Amino acid sequence: MANKKKILIIDDEQDLCLLMTSYFVKKNYEVHSASSLQEGIQQMQKVQPDILFLDNNLPDGIGWSKVESFLHVNPALRLFLMSGYPPTFPDIPGFSYEVLIKPISFSDLEVL
Repeated sequence: MANKKKILIIDDEQDLCLLMTSYFVKKNYEVHSASSLQEGIQQMQKVQPDILFLDNNLPDGIGWSKVESFLHVNPALRLFLMSGYPPTFPDIPGFSYEVLIKPISFSDLEVL
């Protein structure tokens, strides 16, 4: 059996993390979550996910400011930036990402 793709969700909204986890587990992904930027950085090193859902406004910092360090862990990372407020999008030379504006629906996730 092939290894499951790994997802890391870094978001301080626990309900959103639980809903996304439930959704992706049913889709046969291995899902991990973190509720702070510092915890997310540790999980990124430990889990080395294939896909990252990263909130911008976290209790201990701006999530999107750490994108380049996350890409050093996995340059092939599929990245989804999340925010309830459309901020200025980061300029990451040579890398593409998708932005999900909250609230996120299952139909938003289905197209992924």
